[in-house]
Amino acid sequence: MSDTATPPPPLLPPRVHRRRRLARWYRARSLRSRLTFLTAAAVAVAIALSALACWFIVEKQLYGQVRNDLRSVQLPNVRLPAYCPATPEEALKQAALPFPRNGASQQDPPNFAFRDTQLVMTDPAGVCLPRGATRAIDLQADDAKVLALPPNQSVFRSGHYTNGAPAMVRVFWVATDRPGGPPVLVMIAAPTQPVEDSLQKLALILGGVALGGVILAGLAGRFVARSALKPVDRLTDVVEHIARTEEVGSTIPVHGSDEIARLSASFNSMSTALANSRDRQTRLIADAGHELRTPLTSLRTNVDLLIRSDDTGRPLPAATKTKLLGNMKAQMQELTVLIGDLLQLSRPDTPKPGLVLAVVALHELADRAVARAKLRGPGLVFETDIEPWFVQGDAAALERAVINLLDNAVKYSPPGGTIDVRLREGVLTVRDHGPGIPPDELPYVFDRFWRSPSSRQLPGSGLGLSIVAQSVREAGGEVSLGPAQDGGPGALATVRLPGGPAPD
Repeated sequence: MSDTATPPPPLLPPRVHRRRRLARWYRARSLRSRLTFLTAAAVAVAIALSALACWFIVEKQLYGQVRNDLRSVQLPNVRLPAYCPATPEEALKQAALPFPRNGASQQDPPNFAFRDTQLVMTDPAGVCLPRGATRAIDLQADDAKVLALPPNQSVFRSGHYTNGAPAMVRVFWVATDRPGGPPVLVMIAAPTQPVEDSLQKLALILGGVALGGVILAGLAGRFVARSALKPVDRLTDVVEHIARTEEVGSTIPVHGSDEIARLSASFNSMSTALANSRDRQTRLIADAGHELRTPLTSLRTNVDLLIRSDDTGRPLPAATKTKLLGNMKAQMQELTVLIGDLLQLSRPDTPKPGLVLAVVALHELADRAVARAKLRGPGLVFETDIEPWFVQGDAAALERAVINLLDNAVKYSPPGGTIDVRLREGVLTVRDHGPGIPPDELPYVFDRFWRSPSSRQLPGSGLGLSIVAQSVREAGGEVSLGPAQDGGPGALATVRLPGGPAPD
């Protein structure tokens, strides 16, 4: 046991905890609540950005108008009074006197036509205001930097009057009417309190509109989410119904062609496919049980007869016993073939993902199948025309398919009949000269356990052609069975498999 203590986990910043709590809260919400939240959030961001853009545009326009008004004031000739106080506050007191100050003229000089004009003497320092002025402009240390600019070039700044009211100030310098005198700073101001009041009202209006928009967006998002998720609710109800009752095959109505409609259509297809698969499984089990019952019943009967003869002490004649044993052997062989066919059909109709298919010489399979068919039909004539053809697939399944086609032809061929086997350019045809297949029975020839009423007395389980169809589909081909094309007796089986005359 180690003496070293496990260090405590590192402390996370509070913002990380808040982010995690928000993520957990979001994941715990329903899809409808998430859509509502996302809709409201998106609209809130859009409204906020629009409101901010509107506010800044209006602010720029209003302050731009104030600057234009200040820029339009021209002071070409500055005539200075004889005396200017040292500070704006003193100049404001002097401007309030009802009589001329220190020899100043009764009339304001032309540069005082704009009431919020203020002259600042640079040497000696002094501030001059027009008579009757009620406010003066606060000075700033940076105002003197304007003297480094060309004459009449203005600098705009935000400032205040001495009473604290906000103002927009234009600062520039001009030459005076005194020869050789120092330049004079000219400060022209306009109050911006109305602009700020208007902007505050606009901010309140935009805030109210944004809040109302977010509330309406939340309600609209709730309505839209509820309407958009109705198909999902119906789909959920159907899925829950199937989970409770196991009644596959239930479908929901599909409207439109959007993603929800595609999901509904896919679910309907899946539910229908499951229902069909269950029906096929049920039918396969029932048909298999029916087909297995006959040989098992015959076997049980024969076994019971043998046991009864031994129990009663009256053994059966040797010929009868031999016949019973031969019959039992035939029934066992039939059971073996039937079970093999059922195992073949129990595989999926399509190859499993990842299954590697081998290159198969179809012509060699056909030759071996013909050789086996000759053993089963010794009195039949086989005419073959087989060309090389290579395909990709399961060799055992394809050989079983070809053998089943030839066995079917052997079964229905008359004694001494002819069976034509052709393989040209990937098309394998097997034609017999038997009674043929009635047109009304052609749609059912590849169904499992289906047997023609006229041939039910012949041996077989009705699974051979089903195995042929499944094996050919697994190899990517097609199979068909119909009457002979020349109008003669018999049936023609055609198998088309993709491939080539040489291995890839």
